[in-house]
Amino acid sequence: MAFTFAALAYLVGLVLACVLLFFAIYQIIAVDELKTDYKNPIEQCNSLNPLVLPEYGMLLFYNVLFLLCGDLVSFALNLPLIAYNVMRYMNRPVIAGFGIYDPTTIMNTSQLSLIVKEGWAKMVFFLVSFFYYLYCLIYTLITEN
Repeated sequence: MAFTFAALAYLVGLVLACVLLFFAIYQIIAVDELKTDYKNPIEQCNSLNPLVLPEYGMLLFYNVLFLLCGDLVSFALNLPLIAYNVMRYMNRPVIAGFGIYDPTTIMNTSQLSLIVKEGWAKMVFFLVSFFYYLYCLIYTLITEN
């Protein structure tokens, strides 16, 4: 049983997928708080916007590790989400800071439904990714000499 760079990449991907899973769950809870008027849009956007760039950074970091260790399958599985995140950030509303959530438009029904669907899709994606990386980590540790 050898600990290789591929095993390290899967271990980092496993841990960061878990963190990103919690980010997606937090996004779903935050949108639900907006729908039920527990928080106002400015407070909610101020709590969601600081998480956008770290989320994108973590996703890119472990995908660069997959690319460096030569695991093109894991990289290709994450490529659609990376492309979606880049598209979403490039088409973000004009706001003062970093982030994609605008307090003036977040209460629109279409915007809220988009954020809810995005949160659920990311949650499912990161949950499946978590178990995939766990399987690949175990497989890599068992098969390497």
